[in-house]
Amino acid sequence: MLRKKGGSIAAVILVMITIAAFGFSNTYSSDKVYKDIPAPIAKDSIASVKAFEKVYSVLMSPRCVNCHPIGDIPLQGDDSHIHKMFPKRGADGKGLYAMKCANCHQLENTAGPNAPPGAPNWHLPPANMKMVFQGKSAHDLAKQLVDLKQNGNKNMKQLLEHADDELVLAGWKPAQGHSMPPMSHSEFKRAWTAWIKNGAYAPAK
Repeated sequence: MLRKKGGSIAAVILVMITIAAFGFSNTYSSDKVYKDIPAPIAKDSIASVKAFEKVYSVLMSPRCVNCHPIGDIPLQGDDSHIHKMFPKRGADGKGLYAMKCANCHQLENTAGPNAPPGAPNWHLPPANMKMVFQGKSAHDLAKQLVDLKQNGNKNMKQLLEHADDELVLAGWKPAQGHSMPPMSHSEFKRAWTAWIKNGAYAPAK
């Protein structure tokens, strides 16, 4: 009887250990956001939030906000006013009907004061995933950036790589008369990487 009871207790303990081990091992593997991350997540909320403060200052600059507006018309200028030609986003983010972004935004900046900036594949985010920056708090924007349903279905590895996207880089090559982001691209990339690799925490507000 004791042997049977002891065997039952051992079986229960074994099951509990198995469940616990499964739970811990799946902390990240079950989350597509963290799939294929180049380095382990450090999970340092203080370092992560501090890094995002720098990231946020760049994302709120006109070079980023102007292509991530609340509405379907891009913004322009350092004061982020509504685009004077009133182009519309379109389903793919590249413009509506004959008014396509690439009609004016060429592969490189057009010469002259306040002429159209340029880069390959100039566009807004698509209509089904607008990725709005304008008016977002640091907390809300950080949450949005890691949400697969709002960030273009990007996991953490892809978010790291996005710092070197050609349109992101274009922000540091503004057309004549336009301001630069508040820090260099290398500083931004370090902050972006530190935010993500320390757990991609959102500030409190």
